[in-house]
Amino acid sequence: MKVEFAPLSVPLQRRLQTASVAQWIFSFLCLAQCCTAAFITLFFTRFWLVSALYAAWWLIDREKPSKGGRRIHVVRNCVVWRYMRDYFPITLLKTAELDPRQNYLVGFHPHGVLAAGAFLNFCTEASGFSTLFPGITPHLMMLSLWFRIPFFRDYAMSGGLIASDKESASYVLQKPEGGNLLAIIVGGAQEALDARPGSFTLLLKNRKGFVRLAIQHGTPLVPAFSFGENDLFDQVKNPKGSWLRRIQHWLQQIMGISLPLFHARGIFQYSFGLIPYRRPICTVVGKPIPVQKKQRPSEEEVDQVHEKYLNELSKLFEKHKAKYNVPEDSHLEFI
Repeated sequence: MKVEFAPLSVPLQRRLQTASVAQWIFSFLCLAQCCTAAFITLFFTRFWLVSALYAAWWLIDREKPSKGGRRIHVVRNCVVWRYMRDYFPITLLKTAELDPRQNYLVGFHPHGVLAAGAFLNFCTEASGFSTLFPGITPHLMMLSLWFRIPFFRDYAMSGGLIASDKESASYVLQKPEGGNLLAIIVGGAQEALDARPGSFTLLLKNRKGFVRLAIQHGTPLVPAFSFGENDLFDQVKNPKGSWLRRIQHWLQQIMGISLPLFHARGIFQYSFGLIPYRRPICTVVGKPIPVQKKQRPSEEEVDQVHEKYLNELSKLFEKHKAKYNVPEDSHLEFI
């Protein structure tokens, strides 16, 4: 006997979608602090052995974030990510085939405030990554700082996040069997300070480390632009030279992460809160740019490939912007 369940009502679906986004916001804004507090607190309770055993495991497993991480497919396929996808909604668009016998380095733009498109498309299966790119395993780089937090580090790795250092990147790109995709949010946390609706400013003009890395491993570069990424939150005005911007840069130098003062809507009202607006995001993955392998590329060779990458990214943006309601006179600005 086959049991059929009635479809969820629209109001219930919307509540589940909002709840899924709220838990994602919580996971990156509060979960890290909660995990640290729980780890320390347990030492002073009768459950101290839990923290002691985890500390031993942490020591043994400390290199894992730089060795490809530890993805858990159950987590990547969790239904909560599909509700999060439908909240905005978020889609992933392929413009060229990727050969599973090769490794690839994807430059993701822009960072946005919380990189929602990058996380959902590369760290979950909600947008159908494995179906669009069969035989390709995605890895997304995140600040190494987050992998120093007990319990949270395992949660982060479960989706495919790895540490953002050269050793970690090289481990993925040098795998001889191929089939690996390394996604780097090139603008990094600093670019988040310029993330606001209608902004197409990318911190990319002098960011060439990812290009040098691709040349050293002979890995094709793939540009990816996430339309709508900057439209999810409003941000307190922080023009360059302002006191707020100087404080944000100072904190970034100390902690390694930027602190944009963002706001959008609430869970039960639409006037103010930390829940992102319901605005569509479409991440468009461009075609691979072939790169000739050279262990020690010159500055001129890096500059040439970097310039080609900028041109291909601009072409990708110009070709698709009309589909996503970007004004005709809007163009990418590299700083």
